[in-house]
Amino acid sequence: MNDKNAVLNATLREKIGTRYNDRLREAGHLPAVLYGHKEAAVSIAVDHREATRVFTKGQKIFTLVLPGQKGQIVLLKGVQFDHLGTKLVHADFARVSLTDKIRTRVPIHLVGEAKGLKQAGAILMHPTNEVEVECVVTELPDFIEVSVADLDVGHGITVSEVKLPNPAMKMITDPHAMIAQIVIQQEIVVGEATAVAGGPAEPEVLTAKKPADGEEAAAGAKPGAKGAAPAKGAAPAKGAASAAGAKPAAGAKPAGDKKK
Repeated sequence: MNDKNAVLNATLREKIGTRYNDRLREAGHLPAVLYGHKEAAVSIAVDHREATRVFTKGQKIFTLVLPGQKGQIVLLKGVQFDHLGTKLVHADFARVSLTDKIRTRVPIHLVGEAKGLKQAGAILMHPTNEVEVECVVTELPDFIEVSVADLDVGHGITVSEVKLPNPAMKMITDPHAMIAQIVIQQEIVVGEATAVAGGPAEPEVLTAKKPADGEEAAAGAKPGAKGAAPAKGAAPAKGAASAAGAKPAAGAKPAGDKKK
């Protein structure tokens, strides 16, 4: 924590609600709530530009000054962004004492140039960029530095290897969580993968007329196959029996007639 906390001047919000808060934001203010230490929650507003500036530096502890009151130490508990995730729209502050133990998240700053990055295709992954710690308010750091200078390809740094700036601090984040690692980036060519898997696939002609129901089966059936019906309009095969009810050919004797 800085020896001198950043000071945020605040004003009481006379009204609450979406429309009123929108007007505050348009006027350059950030709606916020102050609570904790068994005191009533208070709706306040701080300067939007100043709040954004100190929040982005990673500071969590502030001296909050309200009109007619002494400055009080507060902890930034949370912030809310707009639907695009780019603009601050709300903040939560909790009253704290300098002797209180708190739990909060602290950013991780990677320092040094990893030796593994000298290998072609190597990239540095940073899956966990902040950790949760428990400490006294006065011991809370703005960030924790982790050196990656000795990190090589295929190796990583976990939370258990992070050295806390004060031995009295306690790490809350899972010790197996990965802070940083170096991997080789592999380019996957989709076309080549398809060729290896099963050879080139024939493209489907989307503009071709698809056969109607029943036609596909008829087209695929072999001529003369047992049980296959002749195509519509086609003459029956030689020697094939006449369909039921069909008239006999000229001069042919009706089936079943016996010579008397």
